[in-house]
Amino acid sequence: MAGAPNQRMKLLHLMKILLETTDEQHPMTMADMVKALAAYDIKAERKSLYTDIELLRQFGLEIEMQRGKTVGYFITDRQFELPELKLLVDAVQSCRFITNKKSDELIKKLSSLTSGAQAKQLRRQVFVAGRAKTMNETVYYSIDQIHCAINDNKKIIFKYFDYDVNKNRVFRKQGELYTVTPVTLCWNDDNYYLITYSERYKDFTHYRVDRMHGVEGLQEDGDPFDRRKFSITEYAKRVFGMYSGETVRARLAFDNSLVNVVLDHFGRDVHMLSSEDGRFEISVHVSVSPVFLAWMFTFGGLAEIKAPDSLIAAMKELIIKNKQVYFTE
Repeated sequence: MAGAPNQRMKLLHLMKILLETTDEQHPMTMADMVKALAAYDIKAERKSLYTDIELLRQFGLEIEMQRGKTVGYFITDRQFELPELKLLVDAVQSCRFITNKKSDELIKKLSSLTSGAQAKQLRRQVFVAGRAKTMNETVYYSIDQIHCAINDNKKIIFKYFDYDVNKNRVFRKQGELYTVTPVTLCWNDDNYYLITYSERYKDFTHYRVDRMHGVEGLQEDGDPFDRRKFSITEYAKRVFGMYSGETVRARLAFDNSLVNVVLDHFGRDVHMLSSEDGRFEISVHVSVSPVFLAWMFTFGGLAEIKAPDSLIAAMKELIIKNKQVYFTE
C-alpha cells in the first residue's frame, strides 16, 4: 500500500493544512481536505476526517464549522490575531536597527503564524520618511547576547566603531575590546542603546548597539550598583533628550497650533496656560543646550523663550554663531 508509511502522520498533516490554509473567509470542505492530504500520499475518508477534527479539537485546536452552499471548517483562534501581526510587521519594517535582510526573515516567520490568504495581507511595504536601515547585520544577535548577560548579571566584551566617509568601519581605541557591565537597553530616536555601569568611574554610559561588533558574554560578574537608585527614565531624559547639561526652569510660549508637539515632547502632565493672543505658556525644566535651543528654533516665530534670561542669552548666542557661518560679510 503506497500510502501506508504516511498514514500515521495523517492527523499532524491535517492540523498543518488547517493552520496554513484556513480562516473565517477561507473554510475548507471535506473534499478539500481529502485532496490536500492526498498531496502527502495520505488516503482519507469523510467519516475518518470527522473523527480527526474532533481529536484536534480535544487537543486544543479551535475549529469551527461554517454552513453555506457547502460545509467548511476553519481555524478560529490563533496565537496572534491578524491586526496584531500587521502591527508587528509594521514595527519590524520600520525598525531602524534591523537590516533589510533580517526584516524580511522576521516577516516571513510572522506570516507563518496565520493562514496563507491572510499572510498575503502582511506582505506590504511600510515607508518611513528619512528612515535608513542599519548596515550592521549582527545587531540581532548582539541584542540576544546583551539580554542574556543582563539576566545573568555578567559582563560583556565588544569592539566599538564609527563609519568614515567611505562607509568603512573605524574601530575606536585602535580596536581594543570594551569590557562593560550591561544594565539595560534603551530605545531613543529610532536607535537602540546599551546603558552600562562602570565601577571604576562610578557612573553610567551608553553605546549604540548597531555600532557594537563581536559582542560576547563573559563569566565575570557585573560591577555592583544600587539598581533602586537608577532610573532609566531620568537617564534617558538627561542624556538623550533636551535635559542634558545645566538644567533650568524655563517659561516657554507657543502658538496654539503646537499643542500636540508640546505634549509629545513634555508629556500630557505639562500644565498649559492659555492667553488671548492665540498662544499658551508652559513652565518646565530644560537644559541650556544646543539640542533644546535648536528644537525651539525650528518653530520660528511660533515659539518663544520667555525666561530665564540665561536661556534667552544662550539662544541669542546660538543665533549669532550660526549667522557668522552663513553671513560672512
